[in-house]
Amino acid sequence: MQLSELGERICILGPSNSGKSTLALAIGQKLGLPVVHLDRLYHLPGTDWVPRPREGFTALHDEAIAGDRWVMDGNYSACMSQRFRRATGVIYLDASTTLSLCRYLRRTLLQSNRIGGLEGGADSVKWDMIRHIVVTTRRNRQRNTDTYEGVSLPRIRLSSPAAIRERCKEWGLDGPWSR
Repeated sequence: MQLSELGERICILGPSNSGKSTLALAIGQKLGLPVVHLDRLYHLPGTDWVPRPREGFTALHDEAIAGDRWVMDGNYSACMSQRFRRATGVIYLDASTTLSLCRYLRRTLLQSNRIGGLEGGADSVKWDMIRHIVVTTRRNRQRNTDTYEGVSLPRIRLSSPAAIRERCKEWGLDGPWSR
């Protein structure tokens, strides 16, 4: 599948730390699309990942999807159906639990300014996040796969770092996979 087949409103789904934000930025740069990181809409800026009130997040989400063109990374299943109604394509990064956990630890311990991070906030290792990756994400894997399989939009599933690297090189995207 060519990147252009996904259209101009692309949703990128996948478990935490699967590379959604990095891929969204690269696609946005390649296609000239505004990049929307749902984590930044869901959490208050300048905090240690404190969630907004639900109504505030929903309003920001709905405003973002109303745009004519965007690439959006994140799951947030409570708003997924309205996002899919506006989307023109879906990319599902089906990363393993082990990979997600390793990436989480690397980014919180070694990266001071990560793609998709909160403005004015700092990442730190949190036991709740480790539990989310190891327990919740694993439990939700089948639900996420079923959601992806049920989408009638142009879609692509990338199930390994090698598959992501290969597709990104094919699409001519700049990022860690192009080095």
